[in-house]
Amino acid sequence: MKFSNSGNKLSLENITEFESKHNIKLPELYIRFLLEQNGGYPERSTFRISSSQGNTVLNVFFGIGDIYDNLDDYLDIYEDRMPSSFIPIADDPGGNVICLGIGGDYCENIFFWDHEQENDDADMSNMYFLARNIYEFIEALHD
Repeated sequence: MKFSNSGNKLSLENITEFESKHNIKLPELYIRFLLEQNGGYPERSTFRISSSQGNTVLNVFFGIGDIYDNLDDYLDIYEDRMPSSFIPIADDPGGNVICLGIGGDYCENIFFWDHEQENDDADMSNMYFLARNIYEFIEALHD
């Protein structure tokens, strides 16, 4: 799939520095995605949340480094708002977030985080499973 407005090309060293700065370990397939794309706007962007929630549109994948939609900023914004084993990796135009599991049973999994159902517990009650990994999620995006 084609992407537009991706960030600058990353090296493994850039990603290791990012992980160190945020005290996280990114999953292998997501690292590969960052090395290939480093964020940006996918040419196909519609995806299904669930049968009850329907479809939405992916706005942008966040990137690392000198990019407008910088993953650093979004990690700060959502730090205590979602379970600690997830990070935000993209958003939709309505302020919801596409999240990546970075540890435990959900490592590599992609979830939709609904901000309108957010609660003070930062649990998974407002999260919907989307895909087993970043590439399965991207493959499911459609017009």
